[in-house]
Amino acid sequence: MRWLTEGKTIPVLTIVVVIMIVWYVGAVFMNAPVQRDMNKRAKIEPTTAEFVEQTWNQPKPILPAPHQIAQNFWKATFGVKVTSRRSLVYDAGVTLSSTVLGFALGTVLGVLIAVGIVHLPTLERSFMPWIIASQTIPILAIAPMLIVVLAAIGVKGLIPKALISAYLSFFPVVVGMVKGLRSPDGLLLDLMRTYNAGRAVTFWKLRVPASLPFLFASMKIAIAASLVGAIVGELPTGARAGIGSKLLIGSYYGQTIQIWSALLMASLLATALIVIVGLSERLTLRNMGARP
Repeated sequence: MRWLTEGKTIPVLTIVVVIMIVWYVGAVFMNAPVQRDMNKRAKIEPTTAEFVEQTWNQPKPILPAPHQIAQNFWKATFGVKVTSRRSLVYDAGVTLSSTVLGFALGTVLGVLIAVGIVHLPTLERSFMPWIIASQTIPILAIAPMLIVVLAAIGVKGLIPKALISAYLSFFPVVVGMVKGLRSPDGLLLDLMRTYNAGRAVTFWKLRVPASLPFLFASMKIAIAASLVGAIVGELPTGARAGIGSKLLIGSYYGQTIQIWSALLMASLLATALIVIVGLSERLTLRNMGARP
């Protein structure tokens, strides 16, 4: 039991319990008006305990209770075949494909831009303001226009969603990589010049190793942003599969429990992707001789 009293276990469990209590209480208050109307029409006068239970088990609640979300999530994940269109795992796989492709495109683009900015000061003064300005435009405004334009030239399916993901993910990579490439101390740069090392040698032997912690930190942000971009990209297309499609269908038919289940799957998927990036960081830095 020592692991319970040490570290972050008890604080985390305490926060989870508090959130659950607040959530259940909030579900009662949010769903109470509808339940009172339903009971009035059915001429039912439940006790307080029965009324609370009714608010926690409505078929289309305004705020679903946690157990309703858990039941729907379990049914949509383990209660149907993975290949079924009703499976959340299938939808997560569809969204994951565009997320990974968009993340790869955004990371490569971000690294290339960062390298150019570090080595060409003119590029930073002329290009960096536009990069920053691009992130002030709401993605919900860009996504429909991008999808319509690409559809007009025959580009449909995975590519438009991946480009939207890349649009959201490249910016943190640019910022983090620029910071990382410029992180080596001036004395180390002077030492490389003393050894008559060229720009290419200095880049690969000094700047790149120093930038890796910054790169992986920005990639953790980028992979989450890429997932958001993939989901947003599914909304204006009216996709039949993907987490975005589950959100659309849930909003059309008032299936709030389905919406929350899809959001839960998205959060679990984002967590898994961030963990994978973190493991990649550990392995990479360990192979380069970094201290744990």
